[in-house]
Amino acid sequence: MSDSTADGASGAGTDSTTTAQNTTTTNQPQPQQQTPSQLEVDRIVLNYLNQKGYKQTEFALKREANLMTMEELEASYAKTGQNAAASSSLKHEREDMSSPDAYEIAYSSLRKWVENSLDVYKPELMSILFPLFVHSYLNLVNRGLKEQAKELMENFRSDHLEMHSQDIARFSTITDAQHVQENELAQMYRTNKYHLRMSPVSFELLIAFLEDNKFIVLLRIVNQHLDIQVGPATAGEDEVIGIAGHGAHQLSTFNQQKVTLDQMAPDAAFREQVEQTLKEEEAQAAGETSMNGETPLSLLEEYKKVKTEAGVDSPSRDDVPLPAFKGSDIQAEIEALRDSRKRVAMGPSSLPSICAYTFHNAQENINCVAISENATLMAAGFSESYVRLWSLNGEKLRGFRTNDLNRIREKNGSDTRKLIGHAGPVFGASFSPDNKYLITCSEDKTARLWSTNTLTNLVCYKGHNYPVWDVDFGPQGFYFATASHDRTARLWSCDHIYPLRIFAGHLSDVDTVKFHPNSKYVVTGSSDKTARLWDIQRGTCVRVFTGHVGAVQTIAMSPDGRMMASAGEDRSIQLWDLGSGKRMKKMTGHQGVVYSLAFSQDGSILVSGSADCTVRAWDVKRESSTPGQASSHRILQDGVNGSVNGAIVSSPTVTHGQSHAMDRLNKKAAVSIPLESEDHLVTFPTKRTPIYKVQFTKRNLCLAVGAFSGH
Repeated sequence: MSDSTADGASGAGTDSTTTAQNTTTTNQPQPQQQTPSQLEVDRIVLNYLNQKGYKQTEFALKREANLMTMEELEASYAKTGQNAAASSSLKHEREDMSSPDAYEIAYSSLRKWVENSLDVYKPELMSILFPLFVHSYLNLVNRGLKEQAKELMENFRSDHLEMHSQDIARFSTITDAQHVQENELAQMYRTNKYHLRMSPVSFELLIAFLEDNKFIVLLRIVNQHLDIQVGPATAGEDEVIGIAGHGAHQLSTFNQQKVTLDQMAPDAAFREQVEQTLKEEEAQAAGETSMNGETPLSLLEEYKKVKTEAGVDSPSRDDVPLPAFKGSDIQAEIEALRDSRKRVAMGPSSLPSICAYTFHNAQENINCVAISENATLMAAGFSESYVRLWSLNGEKLRGFRTNDLNRIREKNGSDTRKLIGHAGPVFGASFSPDNKYLITCSEDKTARLWSTNTLTNLVCYKGHNYPVWDVDFGPQGFYFATASHDRTARLWSCDHIYPLRIFAGHLSDVDTVKFHPNSKYVVTGSSDKTARLWDIQRGTCVRVFTGHVGAVQTIAMSPDGRMMASAGEDRSIQLWDLGSGKRMKKMTGHQGVVYSLAFSQDGSILVSGSADCTVRAWDVKRESSTPGQASSHRILQDGVNGSVNGAIVSSPTVTHGQSHAMDRLNKKAAVSIPLESEDHLVTFPTKRTPIYKVQFTKRNLCLAVGAFSGH
């Protein structure tokens, strides 16, 4: 949703790199790890050589054992006239020693500058703070500035606990120069390059800031210990971020926070009312049999078989306070039970059927689409600041007209109705589970609640400071969540005009928000390339999901609440285990931005809609060939968008005797074709209709919505 990063000229990136490298100094030889006994032996030998007058041998041993003082090293370099770069480095180090606060001043200034930078560059600039913090701390400790090192650690360690809690805990124990030489983690950071990737513009801004402010201490760290790759990220491969072989984002500890992912047990009184209603219905239908003469399993027996007791991993009803149930809730539960009886089983051998709706003459104006759970209503938000509502089951939409002091329902309704109220483009919409309400959000910083019965606006919710990109109703109704350009998501209830919780932590726009099936959590996706799971009771983040190389624009939750799928600008679909916070696999094949994801009702099939004008189905249960990595791939070269009548074509055509020029063209084309993971099941192409929304009904019919593009 936020502006995409502008690519800088390659020349500018080259100049910045050259400028940064001009400050490069020759690293001093790293001392070998020494035990106290070895150090004592070296000093005894040096004392002996000094007494005997073997000056050159003494000097050589001092240098090899790294026991020379700063003055001795500088004098030796000045005397021999060798290694001018090392002499310059020693001069800078002497200046650093004379200004012990240089590291903290430089780091805090850079941190403040990054926090105030544009959102489009902030995620990349934020990534450099951790390695600079680590090396600044180690340098202070190594030079005996214990108080300055302790202050730096206490002031800024909290910034990195979420991503690097394990490393921060280990670095905190390093308080002496000898510890730096003996600690395995410290030596790993000092002897290996820390890998990062930045766009040319971000890199140029960073170097310009450090040079303009003469933060030489940080520039030397960038040149000596960082390997910054300047250029766009690769969507098809996982890059090494951090030190190779060492986890860059140590989220395992943070993601071990306890979460309760099972379904919430229904209220005991509600369960009794449902059972009583089913008994009454069965009594009225007593004696009826099925067409083959057999008595089918009653709905009451099926309802009793459904697990409704609270499990060990189920949230308490006190965690998510809900209003008292109504009669319509009982009927909705019974209808859901009937739908589950008629549900079509999904799997690799039983692919979904898709019903597609296409908008015409609306591609430039339509921003969002929502479909009610029972597939009777559809709403779309437009750039002209209005919402349009459609009836999908043939029933006319009838509002109320005012007659003096009375409100009378319209006699003649229509198939569609325009809802006017927002003062800016409408970017998100969501129906309540009972289909009685519609919530929408807009660029005008508000969310509005509409009644699908009266077709009027009921409430305007104000709280965000910037445009609101997405909105989602909770599974039980009553609560809804919004995602905004102000880098926050917020929790609301229909009976309060102010937010109940503010979820803050993303570094850029929160582009999408989705409730967990048990209503205790919400998941957000952001332009900072991460997704987060939030506890709505505490208002805190309990899981962070990293791995995308583009903005996360859509999220889907599995019906059992155990898995989450995310996708967006990088065209890949990531499947996550919510319990551990780890990625299960990555599914690739789309050639455009992925706009929407949806799980089948049994959670075995995932469908996706994309800007490449296709709907694709994926096998969720199939395990990746390498856990946590993308599955094995195949290259698509024939058919429309990689398919012929929905069948995947995976055999490349080989032609002999081609000219050299033609061979080069074919190689270039092959490189541009995306790899498709093996868990891809089928592609459903459209002619020229990007798919904005996919959704499964209760009976596992897949609905897809898009806007026809004439070009």
